[in-house]
Amino acid sequence: MKNTWKLISILSLIIIFLIGCTKEKLQTDTEVKEITYKKISAEEAKEIIDNSSDYILLDVREENEFAEGHIEGAILIPYGEISDRAEEELPDKEKTILVYCRSGRRSSIAAEQLVELGYTDVQDFGGIIDWTYEIVK
Repeated sequence: MKNTWKLISILSLIIIFLIGCTKEKLQTDTEVKEITYKKISAEEAKEIIDNSSDYILLDVREENEFAEGHIEGAILIPYGEISDRAEEELPDKEKTILVYCRSGRRSSIAAEQLVELGYTDVQDFGGIIDWTYEIVK
C-alpha cells in the first residue's frame, strides 16, 4: 500500500512537471512579436525633431500639397508610392520615421505599409493641419 502511494505521488509529480514544461514551451513557440506603428501627437513629434537628429521626417501627401507647404526637413514619398519607393529611399529599417499627411488618414495607411515592409520605429503624428509650428514653402 505504501509503495502504491509512493508510486502515485512520484507519477503525479512527473506529470505536473511535464505539463508545466510543455505549457511553457508551447507559449514560447507560439509567441509572436508584433511590431506596430506608434500614434503620437504633433507636440511629441516636435519634441523629437527639436531634440534629436536621428530620425526621418516623412510627408506622404501629393507633390502639389508638399509644394504648398511642408515641415522643414521633410522628404516626400506619396502614400500611394510607399511600397515602391520606401526600401530604396529609406534603407535603415530601424531608424525612427515620423510620418504625416494633411489630416492623418494617409499617414496611418503609410505607417501600416512601412511596418509591413519591416520598419520597426514608425511614428505617425497625423496631419499638418494639426501642426501649429512653422512650415516652409
